[in-house]
Amino acid sequence: MPDPQTPLRIGTRGSALALAQAHETRARLMAAHGLPENAFEIVVIKTTGDRVLDRPLKEIGGKGLFTREIEDALTAGEIDIAVHSMKDMPTIQPEGLVIDCYLPREDVRDAFVSPHFGSISGLPQGAVVGSSSLRRRAQLAQRRPDLQLVEFRGNVQTRLKKLEDGVAVATFLAMAGLSRLGMQHVARGAVEADEMLPAVAQGCIGVERRADDARIGAMLAAIANRDSALRMAAERAFLKRLDGSCQTPIAGLAELDGDRLHLRGEILRPDGSEVIAGERSGPASDGAAMGTDLANELRGRAPADFFDWG
Repeated sequence: MPDPQTPLRIGTRGSALALAQAHETRARLMAAHGLPENAFEIVVIKTTGDRVLDRPLKEIGGKGLFTREIEDALTAGEIDIAVHSMKDMPTIQPEGLVIDCYLPREDVRDAFVSPHFGSISGLPQGAVVGSSSLRRRAQLAQRRPDLQLVEFRGNVQTRLKKLEDGVAVATFLAMAGLSRLGMQHVARGAVEADEMLPAVAQGCIGVERRADDARIGAMLAAIANRDSALRMAAERAFLKRLDGSCQTPIAGLAELDGDRLHLRGEILRPDGSEVIAGERSGPASDGAAMGTDLANELRGRAPADFFDWG
């Protein structure tokens, strides 16, 4: 077991939310194994996505922008585990790394945030809304084509400051992130999944390790959440078959009812002019197959020019 002399090194981004997720992982490991806080070391790693804030994500590389440098450090043995927001994770991992530990999933919904308005429907004609998410922008354009959509990048605090400065009158954040930061009050309300289907894996924390590190694998097994794992298997299989990246507006959500799983998914044109949606239900153990099957259906229904497959 790790101890103060040889602590377990937890790699993470340096934002307030990323640190909160790393601290949650540490707290769960402490409780599961009876370890003191100083048996762990939080190692902050700056990623490309954190450094380049003046350009849209799609212009600088899509998914992997918030994970690549952390995974490099894990492969090199500079850290022992990496804590990630699963919605940032590419579906293909570097050789030798594995994610087989997911924490209990938080609220999956998007949060509507605005200093002046209470909901999407309450926004006036032509209002300026900020978001860096192609998925949110496409869904919003589909529902409210009158709105003006502007690029809106940065951490939670940065985006709130942009609202204060009048760059936009509203934006969207993840309810999960606000909850982990103790900032639920920032949201005017949660947007139900029936109105805006969330990003694949939204609200889920994954802990990555080296595949050959059995000691760490055994430690993480004690905090791994089965329901999150079943839901991730379905959602990430769906995303993988669609070759999902930050350049592709894709939404998906798997929900459990006992041993049954219900999966919804949709793909959108970036301008919101068309959405293709579908769903599957079946045994939770078949989640990955259901995800692949649903993705194949949506791909089959999409015209060849539907959107940039990245």
